[in-house]
Amino acid sequence: MDFNEYQKKAKRTLFGNEQVLTNITLGLANEAGQVVDLVQRYTFQGRKLDHDVLVHELGDALWYLSQIAEWADIDFNEVADKNIKDLNERYPDPENETWK
Repeated sequence: MDFNEYQKKAKRTLFGNEQVLTNITLGLANEAGQVVDLVQRYTFQGRKLDHDVLVHELGDALWYLSQIAEWADIDFNEVADKNIKDLNERYPDPENETWK
């Protein structure tokens, strides 16, 4: 599935009123915090980094990111493509073709 397809499919679960942008932005911060908490507990408390829980939390963060882009009428593929372009400019490595 590409990012735009994900974005459109995820939109069916977007509910809200005129404050939807604030709601989804705060939701993203919350989900990012949950990812941080998992990593912090792994790094500093010796807890197991549960793959399934991490995938779940990353998926929740992805949903919020996609819906912020949806609200702003930005194709999610554009976000991903632009990010790779920026990474290539910041970290040029002609031997590393995986970035392209």
